[in-house]
Amino acid sequence: MLISRENNRMAEIITVANQKGGVGKTTTAINLAAALACFGQETLLIDLDPQGNASSGLGVSPDSEENGTYQSLFGITEPEKTIKNTGLEMLDLMPSNGDMISAEIDLCDQVSRENKLKDAISKLSGLYKFIIIDCPPSLGLLTINALSASSSVIIPIQSEYYALEGLANFVRTVERVRTTINPKLVIEGVVITMFDPRITLSQQVHQELKKSFSEVLFKTPIPRSIRLAEAPSHGKSVLQYDPRSKGSQAYLAVAGEFLARRGWEVVRLD
Repeated sequence: MLISRENNRMAEIITVANQKGGVGKTTTAINLAAALACFGQETLLIDLDPQGNASSGLGVSPDSEENGTYQSLFGITEPEKTIKNTGLEMLDLMPSNGDMISAEIDLCDQVSRENKLKDAISKLSGLYKFIIIDCPPSLGLLTINALSASSSVIIPIQSEYYALEGLANFVRTVERVRTTINPKLVIEGVVITMFDPRITLSQQVHQELKKSFSEVLFKTPIPRSIRLAEAPSHGKSVLQYDPRSKGSQAYLAVAGEFLARRGWEVVRLD
């Protein structure tokens, strides 16, 4: 696969977030980052979730890491010293670790607490083309930090009824952050996850999203996939675990659309 565009060494920072758990947020963060790397783009995935699933999903145990996102966030360790190789060329990881459990509380008494992550990763901007942030499934200070640091946000949404209500609430949160903290923040896109075309409700949710979010909805829904579910237990993205699977192809399509929106020419080499 080849990509061409004008050279720009300042990293673009994208948050993957939804306050509702179980919507494929971490799966999307891991595999979008991996797909961008497969397109030849230097990409950093930041695990901002105390659960550390993005880290373990790429083969890094949060319990074994002394330095990670927490140490970067609070200036304990230089951010570049917390970065791990993932085994996939062009993809690095800033892992979560056990210290992240107290991060929300520890942020409360910090000066400019909503900008701690922005300040920390500003030193990394020249090293990557894209920085993807995986957030906790909540609207606490960690997620606010991610939105403050980012130019855009990608919202994964499961193809079920209650997910639509959660999406509306999250969009309002993004609007508040834009008006009060980060005026450059935009909604990059909405990704439908766990999509099953055989289920009527999945089709209905898809159609509703096409009506309400037509300008930002990614064209390719992410299917329910055994391979997607299995990949994290092997410490790999689905593109590493089974590159020919439907899940792999779907995330490559989303990444291709993501890049095409930026005027990149995407060429698949088979």
